[in-house]
Amino acid sequence: MTVFSVQAPRAVIMIRPHRFAPNPATARDNAFQATDPMRAAFVVSQAAYDECTDLAATLERAGVRVHLFDDIDDDSPDSVFPNNWFSTHSGGHVVTYPMASPSRRKERRSDILEMLKDQYRVQSIVDYSGLEQDGVFLEGTGAMVLDHAERVAYAVKSDRMSDVALERFCTHVGFEPVVFDAADSNGVAVYHTNVLMCIGDAFCLAAFDMITDPARRAEIHDRLTASGRVTINLSERQIREFAGNAIELMGTDGRVLALSRRAFKALTADQIRELERFVTLVPVDIPTIELAGGSVRCMIAGIHLSPRLETHANTATKKAS
Repeated sequence: MTVFSVQAPRAVIMIRPHRFAPNPATARDNAFQATDPMRAAFVVSQAAYDECTDLAATLERAGVRVHLFDDIDDDSPDSVFPNNWFSTHSGGHVVTYPMASPSRRKERRSDILEMLKDQYRVQSIVDYSGLEQDGVFLEGTGAMVLDHAERVAYAVKSDRMSDVALERFCTHVGFEPVVFDAADSNGVAVYHTNVLMCIGDAFCLAAFDMITDPARRAEIHDRLTASGRVTINLSERQIREFAGNAIELMGTDGRVLALSRRAFKALTADQIRELERFVTLVPVDIPTIELAGGSVRCMIAGIHLSPRLETHANTATKKAS
C-alpha cells in the first residue's frame, strides 16, 4: 500500500484527442511548437491518439488511476492538454481558468466536472473563465507550477498568466504567488512555467539559469531547498527536450515520475541517479504530441481530491464519448 502524498496525486484525468494537430493559433508565443510536413494530417492525428492511449496504459500499469476521456469536439487541436483549463485542490476545490487563445476555450467540459463531483469530494467549483472578456488569462498548471506542500504557486510572467487572475486564485485556495521572468538565451520568454520546472515531494527539476533576475533566481532556489528538496538544475538544451515537463504521481509501489522518452534521453546519468533516489522514472514515447509544444506534464491533470469511496488503484479507465 502506498503512502499519502500531498504533492503526487494517485489519480489523473487525460483527454484522448481525435483531431490532434499543432495549433497555429498558439504558435506565436510557444517556441516549443513544431510541424511534421512529412506526415499527412490524419496520420499525425492517429499517432497522437495512440500515444495518449499508451501513456494512459503505462500509468495504469504503474498503479495510477487514470480517468481517460475521449475528445468530443472535432475542432480542439490542443484538447490533449487538459491541465490548462482546470485544476483540483485539497479541501475539495476545483478551479477552471481563462484561456488566452479563443481556439482553446471550447476545451472546458461539464462532463469532466460532473465526474469529479460524482467520484470525489468537491466542495466548490470556482470559474475564472469570465475574465477572458477582459483579456485576463491564467492557463492553469501550465502557467503555474504548484508546490502543494508549501502552498506556493510559481509563475513565469507571460501573456498567458495575469497577476490579477493569479492573485485571485491564490487567495481562494490559500497559496502564495511567486512570479518571475524566464527566457532562453535568445531572449524569448518562456510561455508556460511547467516547461521550466517540476516540483516533486523530495526534489525539484528546474532550469534556474533561465530565470533572468539573479536575485530572484537565488531566492527561488533557496526557497525550494529550504523546503527540504534536492534541486536538480536543468540546462536550456534539456528544457527544449521537455526535461522539465514531467510530473510526479503516486503508484502502487511508490512515487513515479512520468516524462517523455525524449525528456528522459536528455537527462544526464548523474541526474537520473539522483532522481531514482526518490522516484521510479516512467518514460513514454509521445513525439507526435510534443509537436504541439507540450509534453507529458501538459497531458495530465492531477486529482488532488479525496475519493468518495475507496477504490482500487487499478480501476478500469473511465471513458466518455
